[in-house]
Amino acid sequence: MTVPTVKLNNGVEIPQLGFGVYQVPDRDTAAAVGHALRTGYRSIDTAAVYGNETGVARALADSGLAREDLFVTTKLWNADQGYDATLRAFDTSLAKLGLDQVDLYLIHWPTPARDHYLDSWRAIERLAGEGRIRAAGVSNFQPAHLRRLLDHSDLVPAVNQIELHPGLQQAELRAFHAEHGIATEAWSPLAQGAVLDDAVITAIAARTGKSPAQVVLRWHLQLGHVVIPKSVTPDRIRQNFDVFDFQLTEEDLAAVATADRGLRTGPDPDTFNYA
Repeated sequence: MTVPTVKLNNGVEIPQLGFGVYQVPDRDTAAAVGHALRTGYRSIDTAAVYGNETGVARALADSGLAREDLFVTTKLWNADQGYDATLRAFDTSLAKLGLDQVDLYLIHWPTPARDHYLDSWRAIERLAGEGRIRAAGVSNFQPAHLRRLLDHSDLVPAVNQIELHPGLQQAELRAFHAEHGIATEAWSPLAQGAVLDDAVITAIAARTGKSPAQVVLRWHLQLGHVVIPKSVTPDRIRQNFDVFDFQLTEEDLAAVATADRGLRTGPDPDTFNYA
């Protein structure tokens, strides 16, 4: 199965379905990523703060896959924001990943009270200009944070990775992305399981013969989101990949739209300033 791609605003293509490793211990990461790669995933999403970039590196090295067939994302942690600190942190991540270049590098959180993300973005502009980053983006940025970036830089983020699932549909933010050519990438795409027993989701699952998780992932794909489910269970890794042989109807999509209830499973980006 070839995963469809989303063309970013700089022409780089990212697989629409990727594999996330949030909260996966480093000792377990190589096995989980290795299974994901054997299943067919080619996009791996990690971050400095996850502490498992070296585990990702082991899986990539052991996979036998060509570098050009892989898409690797990592992220700048809050404590490392600032121009010089960002450059150092990027070098550290690159070394742990065992790579010469990452496909996507993200500012992990805006941490607005600390107010370093403009300086961090300048450093990322430099890294992108040097060819060490194929695409530059952000994570958890709200419209106000994005507007400020756009006001101070000619480099438009290629991606904003945000908490997004049927319980938190972020219509205003997704509309801003569409207006400015920013791809929407969903973390916590299943709301850590919190939306899987919603009546509208279970009804579609029963009709299609798919699991509630597969229905939610299919919803993301049909709305054009890039999505990165996480699991360390081989059966679940395979199940999350098996979402390309069915379609949700327009009626299904309209029904899922009613499930939005402002449900956050993670921090609020406007107030999260932990470093």
